Amino acid sequence: MRVVITSRIYAPEPAAAAYRLSALAEALAARGDRVTVLTTKPSARAGDARIDDAVHELPNVWVRRAPVLRDRTGQVRGYLQYLSFDVPLFFRLLFARRSDVVVTEPPPTTGFVVRLVCALRRTPYVYYAADIWSDAAESTGAPGFVVRVVRGLERWALRGARHVIAVTDGVAERVRNLAGHERVTVVRNGIDTRVFTPDGPVVDAPPTAVYAGTTSEWQGADLFVRAWPTVLAAIPGARLVFLGQGSAWEELRQLARAHAPESIEFHDLVPPAEAATWLRSARAGLVSLKPGQGYDFAFPTKVYAALACGTPVVYAGPGAAVAVIEDDRLGHAVDYDAVEVASALIEALGRDRGSDAARLAAWTTEHASIAATARVAADIVRQNARERSA
Repeated sequence: MRVVITSRIYAPEPAAAAYRLSALAEALAARGDRVTVLTTKPSARAGDARIDDAVHELPNVWVRRAPVLRDRTGQVRGYLQYLSFDVPLFFRLLFARRSDVVVTEPPPTTGFVVRLVCALRRTPYVYYAADIWSDAAESTGAPGFVVRVVRGLERWALRGARHVIAVTDGVAERVRNLAGHERVTVVRNGIDTRVFTPDGPVVDAPPTAVYAGTTSEWQGADLFVRAWPTVLAAIPGARLVFLGQGSAWEELRQLARAHAPESIEFHDLVPPAEAATWLRSARAGLVSLKPGQGYDFAFPTKVYAALACGTPVVYAGPGAAVAVIEDDRLGHAVDYDAVEVASALIEALGRDRGSDAARLAAWTTEHASIAATARVAADIVRQNARERSA
């Protein structure tokens, strides 16, 4: 079977979409399918943080990259940036060898292009919905006409899909409400438990909390910086480490200089193995989700990354992660509030590092292995492929 995956984000970009799509490609290739990935050339920053090539340069997987516009942080983020991928994608898909099924991700403009080309070529496609972009646009105060256009594109892209894979129950429900689509299956994100493990090198450091991943306005990671002076008063010498990039990165640096410049560190993109080293060396992995930004139903992959390394999480915000963390004793889940975050951090940093590592890592392997979730997604893709006789 021939499968085409289209996405502006793919390995080595350090993002949840890149991880799940590369794992999907691997799962399909393991079944003997021939997978072509139509994506972008990675940014220079991502190139310095390459994922292990042995995992992502696979037999039966061909990654075709094209130039794309990026913002000042190196991300494909913004309407011009999206179009710089989507317009060439129309012709790349139209003139590519015909596939049995196409897999696509947001933004909705990409879904629009995929539906159009797939209709012309009579090829089914599967839409991998990580979030609802029109809801996010509305919650962040975008002009009404922009929200209406994005919602229209998103609804049209979703309705044309033979099947929709949603990463949370909340996304699945919104897909049904927005597009009237009933062929929706929830396949949660996962983490590569071959890289993120409790075993491996560690950093000899004072009590440390680590935020590893993208920072943006909807994640609201500034909450941890604002809580940090209270933490320092209780645990002198504690350290807060940020690993990553994002639209809020420079703002976080400025805030850190104002609050606690000697104890907050920033490291740009690092390879996943290095991020795992930092996480397994920490006493808390930090995750935040700012309420009311259109992502309240998200389940951030950062949760799994920390747990896979045997490190409990301190999670601030709403969403499905709250009940999971509380019910399975995976760390602290608190409201998006600096006082509550400071209290949770003080308790987490006061515990011995690795005291519960084996249990947390075992939970992640059972519930959030990206290899297992990718196999489920691959089954859905294969079930919705074009009939060979068509």
